[in-house]
Amino acid sequence: MNIRTRSSAPRSGLSLAALFAAALLTGCEDGPDGISRDTQPFDTIAQGATVTMRGSEPSWNLVVEPRGEELAARFGGAEETSGQAFRVVRFSGNNGIGFSGELDGNSVQVAVTPGECTDTVSERVYPYTATLALGDQTLYGCAFTDAEPFADPQ
Repeated sequence: MNIRTRSSAPRSGLSLAALFAAALLTGCEDGPDGISRDTQPFDTIAQGATVTMRGSEPSWNLVVEPRGEELAARFGGAEETSGQAFRVVRFSGNNGIGFSGELDGNSVQVAVTPGECTDTVSERVYPYTATLALGDQTLYGCAFTDAEPFADPQ
């Protein structure tokens, strides 16, 4: 599965902290890169939403869902839903949401931002892009929620 995105998310070797700072926690007006400078936290993805992220090369899948007062995450192969479980915390920036946690002693940092993202194999269109930093590895993919699903090709 190749991923094609329409987003201003950087694909360089920037650290994920820099990505979060630039993409989620920006200033006060729209910039030339199309990132909103609004000071209101991103609220399009509800607090209780299940967020599913998928990527390829390598294939991966991360599902974050509420479990009582906590958020449970499962990481595995692209279509695998029974992967390794761990807890995450959520935060909202100006242009998306983030999750952070720890899996097998590795830091997990996730950014989910609005932007059409297409799986070029299935041609599914997703409403969000996802960037996952797992330890020293950065993975890119698409995301959807239970309220905003992906669209199958026409």
